[in-house]
Amino acid sequence: MVKLEERTGDPDQDLANAIIIQAARDYRAALRGMRNYRGDKGRQSKRYWNYEKTISDCERFFTGEVFEILSDLDGNWLMKKLKNEK
Repeated sequence: MVKLEERTGDPDQDLANAIIIQAARDYRAALRGMRNYRGDKGRQSKRYWNYEKTISDCERFFTGEVFEILSDLDGNWLMKKLKNEK
């Protein structure tokens, strides 16, 4: 499991870490939801669409400029690690 320090003593870094941690939690939850989803997978299914949207939004965040500003982590590496969690 990927672990970031939630408290560093630096308020700016703590905020950056909190943003990344929440995005990772959202991404992990959406990935698990997609894996476990048993309903209709068509576009009309709101729950399935929400999982897809969250995954897409998180992937855009992890590979975007804001993530690079907030962290020294490689966003693609982080996504790979989160996807491989069981």
